[in-house]
Amino acid sequence: MKICLAASGGGHMRQLLDLEPFWHDHDFVFVTEPTAMGESVAQRYPTEFVPHVALGQAKLGHPIEMLRSTFANLAASWRIVSRHRPDLFISTGAGSMFFTGLFAKLRGAKIVVIDSFARFEKPSAFARIAGPLADWRIAQSPASAQAWKGAECYDPLVVLDSERPAKESLLFATVGATLPFERLLDYVGDAVNRGKVPERVVIQTGKGVEPISGTESVETLDFDEMRALLGRADIAVCHGGTGSIVTALQAGCRTIAIPRLFDRGEHYDNHQLEITEAFEKRGLLFVARDREEFFECLERARTATPRLATTDPKGLIARLKEIAGSIGPSAGSTRKSA
Repeated sequence: MKICLAASGGGHMRQLLDLEPFWHDHDFVFVTEPTAMGESVAQRYPTEFVPHVALGQAKLGHPIEMLRSTFANLAASWRIVSRHRPDLFISTGAGSMFFTGLFAKLRGAKIVVIDSFARFEKPSAFARIAGPLADWRIAQSPASAQAWKGAECYDPLVVLDSERPAKESLLFATVGATLPFERLLDYVGDAVNRGKVPERVVIQTGKGVEPISGTESVETLDFDEMRALLGRADIAVCHGGTGSIVTALQAGCRTIAIPRLFDRGEHYDNHQLEITEAFEKRGLLFVARDREEFFECLERARTATPRLATTDPKGLIARLKEIAGSIGPSAGSTRKSA
């Protein structure tokens, strides 16, 4: 059986990587965007790249860019599906994966759409658009499953009782792998310049961004480098993506999330606000919606008792094994690609 594992960068891809006990014994190929995380995945596994495309590009005033990206993505997706001819297509989103899934479906592949762990209240736009292609729809929160007709639910979030690892006097900040985030950089830089951050500061800025005064700035980090920094950091400042949040919580960081906001032109919708407020209600992090709130979060985080959390995909992995086994006798074949 040939499996196509499709996801854009950041949290979408990390969710697929967490499913390794399911896919590692099959003949598989990843399809993703050429982000830092995508390049990291390509160093270890067979990987194909498609251009980034999202409906939100038009929402943010870039319809021509969206059209160009759409045609480039369509052509790349057709080439990839024609080359690999998957029997099973599994995607955690987002929009740049749609055409790969469509062509896989037209070539007879079975389709599993796993909606983003970021969607606590309702299905994402990708889930709603790709849902009609799916043979199986999987949500990752009860509310989202109820709102997405025919979806199964596997909620992976687990709060841990384990002891927090030893930490350094270090604040690590990251804008993530996909979009720029000037406001996060501004808040952290301003806090450093005002003397509100006595810790050593390491910040991942994104490509082409000037170093932030008073910090150790780096444009990109692969996943292993970021995880190592979080393992040492006492405080983590991140955007509102689930990948960055969960990785910080796994490392036992005092976590402050600054969600990208649609009305500021920072993202395609306000799902990062939804994500961060859901984690905030569980007492797992602090949410900074503006500059002053960020300064307050810094003070509150230093005196708070950190709580560790992770995602446990065992239930979803077991379900995917059932799905693969139902497709045909070729399911479970050993991996051919290296």
